[in-house]
Amino acid sequence: MHITDADTTDAAPTTGWNARALEEIVADDGGRPVLFTNARILTTDPLIGTVTGADLLFVGSLLVGVGPGIITAAGDDNAIVVDCTGMTIAPAVVDTIALTGGRGHRSDHVGTLTPGNSTDFLVLPDDLADDVPSAVATLLNRPEQVRALVAAGRPVLWAGTDVPGRAVAPETGAPDLTGSPRVGVWIDVKGFLHQELTADGRYDETRGGRPHAYQGRYWIDGDRIDYLDDLGFWAYGEFTDDELHHAGYVMKLG
Repeated sequence: MHITDADTTDAAPTTGWNARALEEIVADDGGRPVLFTNARILTTDPLIGTVTGADLLFVGSLLVGVGPGIITAAGDDNAIVVDCTGMTIAPAVVDTIALTGGRGHRSDHVGTLTPGNSTDFLVLPDDLADDVPSAVATLLNRPEQVRALVAAGRPVLWAGTDVPGRAVAPETGAPDLTGSPRVGVWIDVKGFLHQELTADGRYDETRGGRPHAYQGRYWIDGDRIDYLDDLGFWAYGEFTDDELHHAGYVMKLG
């Protein structure tokens, strides 16, 4: 379905911008392709560069196509189409080192709108996005003018307002991890480190038989665990299958 947007100037209200397309994207489980069409796209990729009258195609969190002419397959693929006439699409993740020429290889660039990368981008009126820095400045200083902010393929802002059900940062207060399979005593394979994770979000380490060597708070987000030690420093670990990897140690639940 092709949805037009006749009201795209900076002075025009953003309310209602591609509202039906937003409903379809939110309702979708990530299986349908989504196509933002007829835009100027600042890919920041040194090979692709900036393209005009172009399309950006993604499925779930994966960007699969950039450039003109993709719209021709939209009907065949049952794509959700978002008309971006008068709009510029820019990366939402900005690699300032790359922008200043500090990356030696194209593969080292972060956040480019390149097929195969994560779908993180901004959509703004052309006159508010001369380049990537001005697009980001609009997001930070005039978010009501942002037509879309998409993170990993899911809308965060749309028509200048928060998208209902959008992802939010994890709570920083004390978590309640009662019943979590990751609560318990994790022991490294050599038996030197014992790290107890308790349901109230605290950890307590025994090292080489020395109890309470380190103590503090922790937060789990997906497979990542962040530690804030009572001494004030931060550390992190990662859960992989039934193992916890932290600071060179590989631990399993005792």
